[in-house]
Amino acid sequence: MKKINILLLLFVLISCGGNTDSKKNSFEYKKIEKKGINLDKKSKEAVIIINSSDLMKFDQNELIVFEGQKITLTLNHTGKMSKEIMGHNFVLLKKETDLNDFAQRAMLARENEYIPDGDETIAYTKMIGGGESDTITFSAPEKGSYTYICTFPGHYGLMKGILIVS
Repeated sequence: MKKINILLLLFVLISCGGNTDSKKNSFEYKKIEKKGINLDKKSKEAVIIINSSDLMKFDQNELIVFEGQKITLTLNHTGKMSKEIMGHNFVLLKKETDLNDFAQRAMLARENEYIPDGDETIAYTKMIGGGESDTITFSAPEKGSYTYICTFPGHYGLMKGILIVS
């Protein structure tokens, strides 16, 4: 019995040691700033990355920029569904825009990627499907709060947020 215990102890000690290459067997998290927003007032440019998914959500519902900044915005669709089934876009609306009226008209504008005729928009991306992305560049409007939405039919209720211009 003592021999078995000694052998077991020896086996455990041998199996536990020896590997000094910790990098090879370890997992490391790298922090990535997914919002990608430059909050430096003096900067003339703001870079924003927004992710959307098959769950009908933007990963951010509040964006902050400064008046007059050049905004480079990238919309990623991290899902798998096509744009015909689960398309997403980013549409930044002017302050005075009636959200419900605009969204209702957008539902009928399929031939224009669900962007209705009119002058209610400041900027918008193209409609994208799973695995796609689109980047746009525009100037930040005057100070205030501006609504952004996805205009794919039925999405604006869940896929909306506020762009705050300071």
